[in-house]
Amino acid sequence: MDGDRGGHWEAVYSTKGESDVSWYQEDPATSLALIASAGATAASPIIDIGGGASRLVDALLARGHRDLSVLDLSAAALATVRRRLGPASGGFQGMVADVTTWQPRRRYDVWHDRAAFHFLTEAADRAAYVAALKAALPPGGHAVIATFALDGPARCSGLPVMRYDGARLGAVLGDDFERLETLAHGHVTPWGAPQSFQFSLFRRI
Repeated sequence: MDGDRGGHWEAVYSTKGESDVSWYQEDPATSLALIASAGATAASPIIDIGGGASRLVDALLARGHRDLSVLDLSAAALATVRRRLGPASGGFQGMVADVTTWQPRRRYDVWHDRAAFHFLTEAADRAAYVAALKAALPPGGHAVIATFALDGPARCSGLPVMRYDGARLGAVLGDDFERLETLAHGHVTPWGAPQSFQFSLFRRI
C-alpha cells in the first residue's frame, strides 16, 4: 500500500466527522439505481472500492443485500461504518487495502466505486486498478464507477484528480468492458458547493 496515500486518508477520517467531507452523501440514490440496473440480487456479492464511511452499505443492507464488502485505505473510515451499523454489521466485511496493490481472494457480481478511481493520476496506478477489477469481476459481472465529470473539480481533499466522461473512462478500462449506461449527477457538498460527476455502468465481457 502507498504509505503516503494511506496516511492521507487515515488522517482525513480520523480528524473529520462523517458529514464534514465534501463527498458525504445521505442518500446514494444514483449508485443504488445503477446497482439495480446491474441485476444485483440480495445474494449477489458486492464490493465498494474506496467506500470510506459511505452510507451505501447501510442502504444496501436495508434493501436486503447480505454479502457486502468495502475496501478502503482508512481503518478509521471502516470503523465508523461498523459503529454506525451496530448489530447489522454482520452483513458487511471491511478490508483495509490500496486497490492498486490489492489481490482479490474471491469474485464479486458488482464492483462499485464512487470517487476513488479519479484520484489515480499515474498511469501505472490506473493499470493496477484495472488489473484488480479484472481479477475481482468475472465475465458477466458489472462495474459502477463514478468520477468527477469533465466540468467537475480539478482537486479534492487537497489532491489532484482526473476527470472523465463515460467514453474516456471506458477507454481506460479497455475492451474487456462494455459501457451500458452513463448518468450525469450533480452532487452538492454539505456546505452547498455543486460538483459535477459522471456515473457509468459497465459489463465485463
